[in-house]
Amino acid sequence: MPPTTSSFRPFFTQNSRLLRQPFGAAPRRAEVMTTQVAFAAAAVGIGAYVYMRTGAAAAPGTSATGTGSDSKPYFSGFGLRTLKLHSSELVNHNTKKLRFELPDPSQPSGLSLSSALLTISFPPTNGRWTPVVRPYTPTNPLEEPGFVELMVKLYPNGKQSGYLHSLKPGDTITCLRIPEYVWQPNKHDHVALIAGGAGITPMYQLIQGILGNPEDKTRVTLVWGVNGDQDIFLKQELAELQSKYPGRFRAEYVVSQPEAGSTYRKGYVNGKALEELGLGANDEKNKNVKVMVCGPPAMEKALKGGKGPFANKTGVLHELGYKPDQIYSF
Repeated sequence: MPPTTSSFRPFFTQNSRLLRQPFGAAPRRAEVMTTQVAFAAAAVGIGAYVYMRTGAAAAPGTSATGTGSDSKPYFSGFGLRTLKLHSSELVNHNTKKLRFELPDPSQPSGLSLSSALLTISFPPTNGRWTPVVRPYTPTNPLEEPGFVELMVKLYPNGKQSGYLHSLKPGDTITCLRIPEYVWQPNKHDHVALIAGGAGITPMYQLIQGILGNPEDKTRVTLVWGVNGDQDIFLKQELAELQSKYPGRFRAEYVVSQPEAGSTYRKGYVNGKALEELGLGANDEKNKNVKVMVCGPPAMEKALKGGKGPFANKTGVLHELGYKPDQIYSF
């Protein structure tokens, strides 16, 4: 979690087929490797295999590179790290909150805003020697000591999501820190976060980081598109933030198949919805806005207009008046 780089269902006739991919389709963040992730995967694949087979017995608090130390945040350096599962909680029909322990309970993770973890595993059902790698964005406050928390949506035949859902307290995973967009407080007056399905996780990390920094005055608008009411698994947390930061944070939900009597907006995240929610580029309030998108690939393509020389020059966001340098995709 987003209309910039991807809008959900039909906005233009030519995009209707792309936009018919459901919010339940795997978002780029969770199940589809970007070029950056693919590169990282290639770089750590063999090392991960050796580490998982020989280094997993290393003492808690150490890393495969031998740089583990309780005197500094666990992810302050680069290298493979091991995390032990503390607890697992089902938060809706297909999403689990996995809470992992850090070696030093007094230290935060050391991850920066915004960062993801490239999880590396060898699921028994994989059927090959190469690792399965997928990026996930931590969703607990980055300054929280002692823990890293992941929200993992289970996908049909999802090798990594299925493996992570099967973990029990005490089980471990191996991961690698991946820096993402480097957030600079107050660089933009307003940031518009457009999420689709499980693409909400990098947006939620950003929301917490921006609002939790007393020096950062950036206004934040979130538009989260989902299939059904039950898919809004961060509803309470976002409502509390909106109540705590009136005038600075606003969350809007767009549900394609709402329940009977639902209070949420029905439909899809398209140009009409974004304009009605106050996110047109020509709106005076959006002159210095950064638009960030995370969602299913088809959604991002419809919003951004695809890759190559025409990236960010077609699609919903372009039609709304946004320039390429205003748009970022996770």
